[in-house]
Amino acid sequence: MLSFFKKYKIFFIVMLVLSAIILALFYDALKPEKSLKIYNPSDVNPELVDTTVQYISRHHKIADFSFVNQNGDTVTQEDYKGKIYVADFFFTTCPTICPIMTKNMVWLQDKIKDNPKVMLLSHTVTPEIDSVPVLRAYATKMGAIDGKWNMVTGDKKDIYYIARKSYLAVKTNTVGELYDMVHTENFVLVDSQGRIRGFYNGTNLDKEVEGEKNVKQLLEDINWLSKHEN
Repeated sequence: MLSFFKKYKIFFIVMLVLSAIILALFYDALKPEKSLKIYNPSDVNPELVDTTVQYISRHHKIADFSFVNQNGDTVTQEDYKGKIYVADFFFTTCPTICPIMTKNMVWLQDKIKDNPKVMLLSHTVTPEIDSVPVLRAYATKMGAIDGKWNMVTGDKKDIYYIARKSYLAVKTNTVGELYDMVHTENFVLVDSQGRIRGFYNGTNLDKEVEGEKNVKQLLEDINWLSKHEN
C-alpha cells in the first residue's frame, strides 16, 4: 500500500491542490454578496424620527441644508454632492459620549483622508454655545482637516429638523423647549445619492456587540461603497 502511494504521489498532490481550488471557487460563488440596506424613516426607532416622516418607507434622502462651519464658511448639500459621508451630532461641552465619539471620528478621518470620495459632517446640537470661534478651536484641537471634516452650527430649528427628518438620529428632550435635542451615539453613513446606508455606534471602535455596528465596520462599509458606487 505504501509503495502504491509513493508511485502516485504526484497524482495525489495534484488532486489535492485541484480539490482545494475547486472548493475555494465554490465558496466564492456561493458566498452571499455583500450589500448595504437603504434606510427609510419607517425602518428606524420612532423615538429618533419626526412624527411627520415616520410613515415613509421608500425613497428617503437627506434634505437640502445650509449651515456654517468652523471656518465661518457656508456649507450646503452641494459641498457633499456625489460624496459618501458620515454625519453625527455632538456638542463641544459634552462631558460623556462626545469625547469618545470625536476620538473615533478622528480615527476614521485618518483612515479616509486620502479618499476623495469620502467626507465627514458633525452638527452641534447646542448652536447657542458652539459659535464659529468655539468650533474653530475645537476643530483645531481635534485635528479636523479643512475640506474633509466640517463641524457646523446654525439655526437650532434647522439642526433639529435635519437631525430628526433627514438623519433619523436624534431624540427630543421632552422636558425642555420645543427644539431641544438629545443627541445619540449614532454615526450615520450616507451614500453619494444622499441615502442612509447604515447606523453605527460612534462610541464603539471595534468591540463586537450583538445588534449594532461599530466604527471599524463603518470603515469597511465606506470602502465597499467607494468601490461599488458609480
